[in-house]
Amino acid sequence: MALSPETVASNYQRIRGELGPEVTIVAATKYVDAADLSVLAQAGIEVVGENRAQDLEAKHALHGDAFRWHFIGHLQSRKAKTINELCELCHSLASESAARRLTIPALVEVNLSGEESKSGILERELEEFLGDYENIVGLMTMPPFTGDPEESRPYFRRLRELAERHGLRELSIGTSQDYRVAADEGATMVRLGSVLYAK
Repeated sequence: MALSPETVASNYQRIRGELGPEVTIVAATKYVDAADLSVLAQAGIEVVGENRAQDLEAKHALHGDAFRWHFIGHLQSRKAKTINELCELCHSLASESAARRLTIPALVEVNLSGEESKSGILERELEEFLGDYENIVGLMTMPPFTGDPEESRPYFRRLRELAERHGLRELSIGTSQDYRVAADEGATMVRLGSVLYAK
């Protein structure tokens, strides 16, 4: 994917204007080559989110000081050491084995849809999970894929209710197709890819 600093900057500023300063825009870099991350820095992007620990290491080695780094992919417990060293936040904590190894602030990924293809703990498991770890600061979810952003709203609302019930301040909800709905429902972070990069 060839990225233009002007395009990314224009998209970023437009979305920043829509969301306001309270919502952190996390630029998802799964499909951005390591060499192209300099374009994101030029465009003014401050926070990037990577899905794979191996890619995180490679990209951080080249651009470590240019961004604040988040981990947004499936977290394997054996990769927790890398995440601890390179990231300020993990969005996708979903297992006891990973939680025991993770030392940075984390969001618990909750599978509200019950889809077997999705990571995350089930809603009924959340209270017990939260009781064991002090570094959990919020929740994250991925609703079922849909062409209609409004269909994501009930999942975002439910996650916000769960966060409020447990006194958690951070809510990582919303991606390129439904970030406006996520903001309506109280997102403190949105994870954006194509909507930032597309011309």
